[in-house]
Amino acid sequence: MILDDKQLWESVLVEIELSVPRATFSMWFKETEIIRQEEGVIYVSVPNEFVKTWLLDKHHKTILKLLRERSPSTRAIEYIISKARENNKKRDTPTPLIRREIENILPLEEYYINKDDNLNPKYVFDSFVIGSFNELAHAAAQAVIKKPGIVYNPLYIFGDTGHGKTHLIQAIGNALKSGGPSRRIYYVTSEKFLMDYVSALQNNKVNTFKESYRKYDILIMDDIQFLSKKEKTQEELFHLFNHLSDNNKQIIFSSDKHPSYLSDMESRLRSRFAAGMIVEITAPEAESRAAILRAKARQLHFSVQDEIIDYLANLPENNIRQLEGILNTIFCQAQLKQTEISLTEVKTLIKDTEKPRKAVSVKDVIKTVATFYNLDEEIIYEKTRRKEVVKPRQLIMYLLREDLHVSYPTIGAKLGGRDHTTVIHSCEKVKNDLKMSAELCSEVDQIRLLLK
Repeated sequence: MILDDKQLWESVLVEIELSVPRATFSMWFKETEIIRQEEGVIYVSVPNEFVKTWLLDKHHKTILKLLRERSPSTRAIEYIISKARENNKKRDTPTPLIRREIENILPLEEYYINKDDNLNPKYVFDSFVIGSFNELAHAAAQAVIKKPGIVYNPLYIFGDTGHGKTHLIQAIGNALKSGGPSRRIYYVTSEKFLMDYVSALQNNKVNTFKESYRKYDILIMDDIQFLSKKEKTQEELFHLFNHLSDNNKQIIFSSDKHPSYLSDMESRLRSRFAAGMIVEITAPEAESRAAILRAKARQLHFSVQDEIIDYLANLPENNIRQLEGILNTIFCQAQLKQTEISLTEVKTLIKDTEKPRKAVSVKDVIKTVATFYNLDEEIIYEKTRRKEVVKPRQLIMYLLREDLHVSYPTIGAKLGGRDHTTVIHSCEKVKNDLKMSAELCSEVDQIRLLLK
């Protein structure tokens, strides 16, 4: 028997209601429903951002399992905030105090990327915390905003993943956009630039490609290192660089390496990078991590004990995104319990929610990803370039590298004896794709939850 959306979701809720406390079910599940299904993705309507985060963090694995039992073609779940429900739906029963507080605190709208400039409106200087690790980069950014195309052209910012490079370069774009609406600004990842160029070559539209990129007043390119070994694309970037620079158009690059260490980048291009300002964003020290956490807590209107902030700031993890994720988890727990969280509880929460590392094997990752995409494990090891296999294989490489810290050569050896350069390319591609695709981010999050 094929269930419609309403019947499918009601059958899932029946099982969930039997397995969780009544208060939990009432708070997190009563205002949810399936709104549509497309190509194996089930879209579930939720009332606000907080419920969306909580379901993802705490109940996603169970929901996905129950849905797949009833609808085997289910590949993934997307939680969509229903604005109509937020604005119009009235309740006959009293709304719990915690829910009213949550809805006042958390944003009810998601951030939408403007397709004309690719800028994400959440990346602004108001939410950018300045510390000794990034103060020089911030100062250089402010100088560029005051005199775009004149000082520090190009501006080249480098540093490890999760240190705030993308936030900073997009904040520059958003600031320039606010200061001069007529300015033509464009943010692009280097891989998107590469794909645009390859497409132009294949369709005999190279001149159209050139014109489309040369029209901008400010060009912001993320993860420039991805163009290593792409000689033709590098040549095109070189000519684009010269055109923009000669016309005093501002160019901003980010990378995970200093230009001198981009060994597979043309020397003439590296010399162009060095012609302006090169600045590094290093790992934030404990004091800066504490400041970032306090700023995040203020955004949530969340009072956190100093000893908890100090404990989090001194964790070995220095990735800003992951630190903020830990704080979000603590905030969710505090709101659910309607009480302050102790340091002991925080330590327990961190143990329960940390990313998979030693407890998860290479085999576990391969099996989980293959199952997620409805593939046989064995096909992952084969020398096939079929699209439906390549993407899962690249995600496996990315997760093994990012979450388990497996070396590139070992990953290649485990996946059918592939060369380590193939693994590096795959990991870089996934990193770039994650910046451009909300759907892929959701899939990776769901796979990580399944690995817990």
